[in-house]
Amino acid sequence: MGRRTSLVLLAGILAVTLAACGAQVREAGGGDGGGTEEGPLRIAVVPKAVGFDFWEQVRIGAQCAANEADGSEVTIQWDGVTAETNVSGQVDLLTNFATQGVEGMVYAATDAKVLADVSQNALDQGVTVVNIDSGTDPQPQQVPVVATDNVAAAEEATEYLVEELGGKGEVAFIPFQPGTATNDTRTEGFKNVLDENPDVELVAEQSSESDQNVALEVTENILTANPNLDAIYAANEPGVLGAAEAVRRAGKEGEITIVGWDTAPDEVKAVEEGVVSALVAQNPFRMGYDGTNAAIDAIRSDAQLEDIDTGSTLVTQQNLDDPDVKAVLEPSCSNKPEVSGQ
Repeated sequence: MGRRTSLVLLAGILAVTLAACGAQVREAGGGDGGGTEEGPLRIAVVPKAVGFDFWEQVRIGAQCAANEADGSEVTIQWDGVTAETNVSGQVDLLTNFATQGVEGMVYAATDAKVLADVSQNALDQGVTVVNIDSGTDPQPQQVPVVATDNVAAAEEATEYLVEELGGKGEVAFIPFQPGTATNDTRTEGFKNVLDENPDVELVAEQSSESDQNVALEVTENILTANPNLDAIYAANEPGVLGAAEAVRRAGKEGEITIVGWDTAPDEVKAVEEGVVSALVAQNPFRMGYDGTNAAIDAIRSDAQLEDIDTGSTLVTQQNLDDPDVKAVLEPSCSNKPEVSGQ
């Protein structure tokens, strides 16, 4: 069997394996890398999962960076698994991109420990790697993290929650995927503030598994078991949406303070309606934009990459019409949101 035939068969096996894992894969082009400091560049941008408003804003930012890049053509190859819990699918997808010879990978790690080896293997193959939103453990020295300062943002959101409660009451916590950097740092910031406010009691903690329907069921169970619940802290978009729907069904809108993360349209609508009190608006556009620009700079000029804090804003009914907030909620290449919260 010739070398060319072997490679074709290997590519077919990889494609079948990826399909079985639920990864959505597009051909990344062939062979020996192809891109150079002067020539066309191919950057794979991989979210934790496709189908969420947050990650779509990342895609818009990454494409904007590619469109604005000086010099040669930059092609963004956007793909992802369909569920943030599909760690093996993301591993296979990223491994395939590196094997196909992309020059750069910009991705959000679904599992900090599992994806560390993927980053290192890509680096060993000469691929530039940038993490967005979530890094790995360990984090390779040459791989920057372009993300929210999740601990600081979680502390700000929890301080707001405590203030809304008047410094005392019962609160439930809905994390989403223990083991991911974002989940664990948002937990850390939340519990840092609770430690400083002993009259705010944590009475329940259950994961949404990054699934809105699971979050709905979890919250309904929490409300049944804790009829005097005063507040909910939800650590990501599915958790907020599930919690808000559970509170609506229980007829407790305005009675239970909900503070959470991300700003999908239905979340913002819940703030407008008073069902959700506050949301941590990250800057996913900047994650995609700054992360892709960092990869391009490193490939073309061998730039030393550093971590970037993309900032965050606490969104409430009172500031929804602020132009800076609107730019974060509805970003575009012609109206880029600034980095806030520094």
